Amino acid sequence: MAVTASQSTLTGLPRRLVQDGIISEQDVQVATEAARKEKMPLVAYMVANEMADSRAVAVAASHEFGVPLLDLDAIEIDLDCLRAVDQKLLNKHRVLPLLKRGQRLFLGITDPTNLQAIDDVKFQTSLRVDPVIVEQAKLEDRIVKALEAVDTSMSGLADDDFDLENLDVSGGDDEQDEVARDDIEDAPVVRFVNKVLLDAIKRGASDIHFEPYEKIFRVRTRLDGVLSEVATPPVALSNKVCARLKVMSRMDIAERRVPQDGRIKMRLSKNRAIDFRVNTCPTLFGEKIVLRILDPSSAKLGIDALGYEEAQKQLYQKHLDKPYGMILVTGPTGSGKTVSLYTGLNILNTEDRNISTAEDPAEINLPGINQVNVNPKVGLTFASALKAFLRQDPDVIMVGEIRDLETAEIAIKAAQTGHLVLSTLHTNDAPRTLTRLVDMGVKPYAIATSVSLIIAQRLARKLCDNCKEVQDIPREALEKEGFTSADIDNNLTIFGAVGCKSCNDGYKGRLGIFQVMEVSETMGRMIMEGGNALQIAEQASTEGVIDLRRAGLNKVKEGLTSLVEINRVTIE
Repeated sequence: MAVTASQSTLTGLPRRLVQDGIISEQDVQVATEAARKEKMPLVAYMVANEMADSRAVAVAASHEFGVPLLDLDAIEIDLDCLRAVDQKLLNKHRVLPLLKRGQRLFLGITDPTNLQAIDDVKFQTSLRVDPVIVEQAKLEDRIVKALEAVDTSMSGLADDDFDLENLDVSGGDDEQDEVARDDIEDAPVVRFVNKVLLDAIKRGASDIHFEPYEKIFRVRTRLDGVLSEVATPPVALSNKVCARLKVMSRMDIAERRVPQDGRIKMRLSKNRAIDFRVNTCPTLFGEKIVLRILDPSSAKLGIDALGYEEAQKQLYQKHLDKPYGMILVTGPTGSGKTVSLYTGLNILNTEDRNISTAEDPAEINLPGINQVNVNPKVGLTFASALKAFLRQDPDVIMVGEIRDLETAEIAIKAAQTGHLVLSTLHTNDAPRTLTRLVDMGVKPYAIATSVSLIIAQRLARKLCDNCKEVQDIPREALEKEGFTSADIDNNLTIFGAVGCKSCNDGYKGRLGIFQVMEVSETMGRMIMEGGNALQIAEQASTEGVIDLRRAGLNKVKEGLTSLVEINRVTIE
């Protein structure tokens, strides 16, 4: 029996979905508000969060509006047609050009009442746009594959696809590079450096290390958190490679005595550019250079892709919705803190909020957010940037890292005076973060009244779905690792890494492991009474907060990673 929707509150597709019993009126209202906050189309939000069946929504939309329904599996996308529409529009509205006939463009869409999407495509292409209903789940998959097929993916590119001697490479800003190009840029060196950078991007590496020693010169890349050697060029080339990288990142090539920082932008196509953060460090036998690969797409994964458990995700979103308070993300270097913070900033990045960040340096450019690179040499420190932000009518402030008492005190004062503050600290887990602030000299009552949420995290490698295999581990060993009797008795299956052509030693990609701790009134009193990290950890456990070890074991239970990997990244 059909459900009657409230005539006064629902219109269009939501009304039809409620009438057909596909979703309740209460759920569709919740979804509408959440989709607006996350800047997502309503149908995309409902399907992504499993609130409605993708096929049922498409059929209902087709019947309601008399628009034809198409199965995307039955057709091949016209890539020339796809190139006619700007990628920003496709990502913004989640639509897909299907076919062009004369002056008519058939556009795959999930909600034909999304007139803004249709009008934007019509304006950009100057074509008549005819909507065609498609399933949301298939649409998302096809958009990704279609864009990869055009020119945004590196996975299928061979060296022959690029002129390795003439790649579009520049420094990190918009100024023109006027550095003289001489024998530093002889063809073999240029080709070698560009090939290493491209190979690292294609493999999905996060860092590249160029390391000169007395008798060898090696190049290593960090893939899924693990370093491996990829090349050993002649030692005689080390100085030329170093000079080439310093020219590319606009450093002083004559200065070899002190560390330097720079940035490289490599444009792969008109739609895709990759930034590299570059640092040099003088060693006994030359300068070691490390490049951090900065892919802007990593900041737009969405909170669902990071690996939070449902309760943890809800807690993070709850505190992001608060108008004031402090959210701290903690963990070692390379544990994904920046991505967690940027994901939160993306959720907060709306027209009605003024957001400012102080970073060292800003790794990913985010339109709509005022990003500042600290520069201690000229007096622009985290503390001075924060003072400036507080005079600029801020709503949200992000501090790259709290390193000293002055920065901590200003950040806490901002959190106490009606601002939402996000920042990072280097501690091992969430409870230790509170005592670390006390050790820095922050007054305990200030911590108790300002810090609202602490997220400790690690990154673990994901098992390859193609080759992972079940492992037979004795019950005693599982209990020693931390699994409970209930876990073991409930058909516990442990998978291990094997290795195949499509992965790296049995692993492919990484996932986050999180401890999300809300600072309760009881914890606040413990801090003011001089409580230590162990006492706070016990209280957190009493309140149902799982530690990093338990969060890792949960990922093992789900078959996402191996016990060996969890032992590598968490303390037993």
